Amino acid sequence: MIYDVRHLTTYGYSRPVPFARCILRLLPRNDGGQTVRKSDLVVTPRPADRIDGICFFGNQMTTLTISKAHRELKVEMRARVEVNRPAPPFPGLTRHWEEVGALALASTSLAPDSPTHHLYPSRLVPAVSEVVDYARKSFSPLRPVLEAACELMARIRADFTYDPDATEVTTPLAEAFHQRHGVCQDFAHIMIAGLRGLGLPAAYVSGYIRTIPPPGQKRLEGSDASHAWVMLWCGPETGWVGLDPTNDLIVADDHIVTAFGRDYADVSPLDGVLIGPGSQKVGVAVDVIPIG
Repeated sequence: MIYDVRHLTTYGYSRPVPFARCILRLLPRNDGGQTVRKSDLVVTPRPADRIDGICFFGNQMTTLTISKAHRELKVEMRARVEVNRPAPPFPGLTRHWEEVGALALASTSLAPDSPTHHLYPSRLVPAVSEVVDYARKSFSPLRPVLEAACELMARIRADFTYDPDATEVTTPLAEAFHQRHGVCQDFAHIMIAGLRGLGLPAAYVSGYIRTIPPPGQKRLEGSDASHAWVMLWCGPETGWVGLDPTNDLIVADDHIVTAFGRDYADVSPLDGVLIGPGSQKVGVAVDVIPIG
């Protein structure tokens, strides 16, 4: 499947901002069953300095310095991405979850895709005993790892309500878990916390998912949104498998990966600092358009 992706972020300020420094993680990854045919990043006003690079986890990062006073900042990413991921069944899935945890713990690799980096609590995914107890109900002794994880994913989809007004980016994981409301970021963090608490390596992924309109209805421009899901390491033969608890889906060709890390702090699409008084408003519009 080939997609044209557009992500437009607009910041409006009540007073002129004389200086801003931003870190962008918006350009899609070129690996894991994804081929980026072309991509572009346009920033208005034009930055005084731009540095493009790759972070430890292999995500594309762009650092901008804007020294011109501005009342509005626009960041637009456009890309054409081809997605062709292997479908289940995956090799090596006879391993039970306890064995997978032991293999991950014994790993000596510090490569970016090593399970070692995703075994322990991180900045936005702390250890929460109630979340681990919730996850444990799906992990009976000697159960195959992906089978158990898929049941946990389905339970999160059934037990939690998608509610964009319930949480913010800064809402603690434990609070989202207790209120059983939130968005894809919350559900991904909750699932990761449960898996890590059981000794299984789990990573956070940001990107996009194709929105399929109801039969007979036209797809709406801007109706797609940034998305988040989980990657679970299922052993050396299988490697990483994507799991989307918001939609109860094993990740396939409807998902486009932008960044991979330990939690949202590693992959946030845009962060940074600005100098200036007043308030700001943020608007985000995302289009994921299949073209063939």
